[in-house]
Amino acid sequence: MAALNQSDVLEFILTGFPGLPEKFDSFVSISFFLIYNISLYANLIVVVLLLLRRHLHQPMYVIIGNLSISDLLFDTLTLPKIIAKYWFGDGSLSYTACFIQMFFVHFLGTLDSYIVMLMAIDRYIAICKPLRYHSLINNRLVAIICLVFWIFAAVIGLTVIASGLMLPFRGTNRVKNCFCSFNPVAVLSSKDSASSRSTRFVIAMSSHLCPLSFIIYSYIIIIQKICSSGRAENWRKAFYTCTTHWLVIGLYFLPRLTVHTYNQLQLIPNANLDVFLICLYTFVPHFTSPIIFCLRTKEIKRTLVKVFKWNISNNKY
Repeated sequence: MAALNQSDVLEFILTGFPGLPEKFDSFVSISFFLIYNISLYANLIVVVLLLLRRHLHQPMYVIIGNLSISDLLFDTLTLPKIIAKYWFGDGSLSYTACFIQMFFVHFLGTLDSYIVMLMAIDRYIAICKPLRYHSLINNRLVAIICLVFWIFAAVIGLTVIASGLMLPFRGTNRVKNCFCSFNPVAVLSSKDSASSRSTRFVIAMSSHLCPLSFIIYSYIIIIQKICSSGRAENWRKAFYTCTTHWLVIGLYFLPRLTVHTYNQLQLIPNANLDVFLICLYTFVPHFTSPIIFCLRTKEIKRTLVKVFKWNISNNKY
C-alpha cells in the first residue's frame, strides 16, 4: 500500500495531546479508560436489551440500536490504542493500520450524523403526525433506511482514505491526534495537500450540514406543535426533552463543524485545544447518547427493573 504513493513512512505515531506535560499522562489515560468503559457498557446494555426484549422491537429503538452499534465499533477501534499510548508508551500504528482506522473514523462518524437525523425525523412524525405514524414508519422501513446509511457512509469513508492514499509521506510521521483521521495525517504529507483538504471539507460539510439541517427543522416543528397545544405540562416536558437532546446533538455537530472550518481556512489553533475539540465531539456523545436517547426512557427503565428483579430472584435459588 505504501508503494502506491511512493511513501517512505512505514508507521505513524499518535501523539495524543502534543506538548502536554508527562505529569498529566495518568489523568488523560484514566479519563479515556473511564470514557471507554462507560460508553462500552451503556451501548452494550442498549444493544442487548433491544435484541432480547421483543416489546422493544420498535422503529425508534431500531434506530437507537444502530447508533449504539456504530458508537461501540468506533470506540473499540480507537480508544484502546490511545489508552495504550498513555499507559505503555505504545502509540504507533503501521501505515496500513492507520488508514484502516481512518476509514472507520470517517465511515462511522458520517453514519452517526445520518442516524441522529433519522431519529429526529422519527420523533417529528411521532409527535406531529401521531395518527399516521404506524402507516409511515415501521421496523422494515427503518431497517432498510439504516442499511442504506451504512452503505452510503462506507462509501464516504472509502472516498476519504482514497484521497489520503494519494499523498506521499516522507520523514514526518507524528500524528497530532488521538487517532488517525484525514486532516491530522494529510498535513504530514511531503506534497501540498490543499486539494485533498478541499475535497475532504466539501465531503464533511455535505455529510454533516445536511443531516443537521433536517434535525433543526424537525425540532422546530416539534416545539411549535407542542407549544400550540397550550398545556403547560406538555411545554415543560418538551423543553426538558429537547434541551437534553440538543445537548448531545450540539456536542456532536458544533465542535466538528468548527474543526473542519478552521482546518480548511488553515487557521492554526492551539494544538491541545484542537485535539480536545476532536475528542469532545467524538467520544462524549458516544456515552451520553445511549443514556439520554434510550436508558432514561420510561419503557427502558421498566425493562431494566424487570431484568434486575428477575436476576435477583433467580440468584436466590
